[in-house]
Amino acid sequence: MTKTGIAEQLARSREEYANLEQQMSDPAVIASPSYRDLTQRYAHLRQIIQAGKKWEALRSSIAEEEELWKNEEDLRNEIEEELEADRHALARIETEFHHLIIPPDPNDQKTAIVEIRAGAGGDESSLFAADLFRMYVRYAEAQSLKTSLIDSHPTPLGGFKQVIFAIEGKKAYGRFRYESGVHRVQRVPETESSGRIHTSTATVVVLPEAEEVEITIDPNDLKIDTFRSTGPGGQSVNTTDSAVRITHIPTGLVVSCQDEKSQHKNRAQAMRVLRSRLKDQIEKEQEEKLSATRKKQIGSGDRSEKIRTYNFPQNRVTDHRIGLTLYHLKEILEGDLDELVDGLHEAAMEALAV
Repeated sequence: MTKTGIAEQLARSREEYANLEQQMSDPAVIASPSYRDLTQRYAHLRQIIQAGKKWEALRSSIAEEEELWKNEEDLRNEIEEELEADRHALARIETEFHHLIIPPDPNDQKTAIVEIRAGAGGDESSLFAADLFRMYVRYAEAQSLKTSLIDSHPTPLGGFKQVIFAIEGKKAYGRFRYESGVHRVQRVPETESSGRIHTSTATVVVLPEAEEVEITIDPNDLKIDTFRSTGPGGQSVNTTDSAVRITHIPTGLVVSCQDEKSQHKNRAQAMRVLRSRLKDQIEKEQEEKLSATRKKQIGSGDRSEKIRTYNFPQNRVTDHRIGLTLYHLKEILEGDLDELVDGLHEAAMEALAV
């Protein structure tokens, strides 16, 4: 964006900000359903204006320094240092401003529904699924986000065939949205006596939670079955039919939940996941030309379909989408995902800016 473009965008943002401020003082607007959206837009415009003020101040400083450089020969070395620092700062603030004017995705503020499934690799893939689950819970805690288990299918060795959980809090979906895809691990399993490195995969899908007002489900379109919850090895963990399986007949989507002790709670959790999957399916159909289909997003779990590799012998994590390689795998698995998440967000913003 040119300097003229930034100035024009900043002027428009200030005008809209002033208009919103006036609207939000109206009691009728405060009581309206749109008030929440207005407050979010108001807060976003404030960020744009704050960045714009920094941009204006830096441009003013640079103009003064350039004038001094022409007239003060004895101070040119010091002025050049200040100029270089301010020009770098200006470039950073212009990039930040450019990113800020891209409208935020309304889904970013929503609760994230995360599904992790073991892929290729047998028991080792189930253990890796458990590692990913732990990694995301740790990262959520570091971001002051709340996690809650929705459904899980543990294995006798301590892994998961599948685990579904929710992450709630400020920009929960926005922080986790780019984790969807096939994750690959390369390591020597504890059960491997020869020390041979195995490659396994787990698939991750992150969906924004759909509110009831967004997705209407006809009860007649649902087939609901109940059964007994089971734990590792088939051991019964419940003596009543509290587990619930819901099939959405028109789409064939199936969701089952068994982690809650009551059938009512399991049904509510299953409906929560079903609404989010249906919302995702509808959006994918609407944006088929612009985004990957759900099938491609989930992948088959095959080793060749990967977005990220976790290599234990080399202490390496590589995100293949942005070509970022980091050499602190242990810390990443402990939830230190900031560098990866920020890199993915930066790449996404650059793609939107094109």
